[in-house]
Amino acid sequence: MRKMYMCPNHTKGKLFTFCGLVGCGKTTMMRRLIADLENDNQIFITKQPTDFVRNSEIFRTYMDMPDHDSFDYRALSLLCASDRVQHVNKMIVPAMKQGQLVLSDRYFYSCLANLRARGFDNDQWIYEIAESVVQPDIAFFFDVPVEMAVSRVRSRAAEKNRYIDIDLQYKLREEYLDICRTNGGVLIPTILSEEESYAFVKQEVRKVLNNDEC
Repeated sequence: MRKMYMCPNHTKGKLFTFCGLVGCGKTTMMRRLIADLENDNQIFITKQPTDFVRNSEIFRTYMDMPDHDSFDYRALSLLCASDRVQHVNKMIVPAMKQGQLVLSDRYFYSCLANLRARGFDNDQWIYEIAESVVQPDIAFFFDVPVEMAVSRVRSRAAEKNRYIDIDLQYKLREEYLDICRTNGGVLIPTILSEEESYAFVKQEVRKVLNNDEC
């Protein structure tokens, strides 16, 4: 695993990214942070990949069905990487130049985690493309045992029958942990209570914002 080198943030704004397994609690943590920040700050809330990719046939096949024979995963990864570069440089960076705090549900790290978890751990192009996106001020990684993550997803009425590749989730968890360690991310254990997990998030964000005010 190589470290990902991204562009330094030279804008007035800040970028906080949230990555982890489906059911890891990142959406809940984002919602809590938004509620704390929105009264005193301009906030731009977004997600990756964008709906352009999420609604594509190749993406939906990999997310919703066990049979992926019609598509090459590397093709999907390249599509997602391209979408992220466009989204970062044409949506996120302009918002940051205006001094906004950007909260992104997933980021380029998710692209790397999925590529490696599916066996493409020797691909180097992903690291080259990473140099074209901005470095987050805080890269949060939310960690929870796979069984708990899946249970949380299944407890949602709309997703109780959702297709989940369980074996892939175990590989993804290990990749996220490795990416977090290698890239100076902030690991938040969400096996704790919501209040305990969020306390860690709030603490890290306050460090960045307070330092910016000094």
